[in-house]
Amino acid sequence: MRLFARHLRTETPQLIENGVRLEVVGRRDRLPAPLVAAVRAAEHATAAGTRLRLRLAVDYSARAAIADRHILPDVDLLIRTGGEQRLSDFLLWECAYAELYFTEIMWPDFAAADLADALRAFHARQRRFGGLPEAAAG
Repeated sequence: MRLFARHLRTETPQLIENGVRLEVVGRRDRLPAPLVAAVRAAEHATAAGTRLRLRLAVDYSARAAIADRHILPDVDLLIRTGGEQRLSDFLLWECAYAELYFTEIMWPDFAAADLADALRAFHARQRRFGGLPEAAAG
């Protein structure tokens, strides 16, 4: 958690500069108070960002969120680091039509070039939102 707090402090200015809005979802009641304060400060500082919404899940449960009726905006792209190829109770409702991108790279090592790769893969896909591919629809 110290690494997370440090990154909030060091990366928030770059998020602001790049128009990124940071949202942290999950159970804040189980986080240390200084980390909760750092999360709130980073979210507040980036609230005006309109180019990208970066949502980080910390101690998050989709089942609990659905039960509590705390549904978030839909996800366009879900990037799963660390080689796992499952959602693991993560934004189940919000990811109904998300494009999924899996990488072996661990989160702390996930760099700007890796994000660019994920975005290129995302933009190369045909988003159908549950529909048939264009070739099959005609």
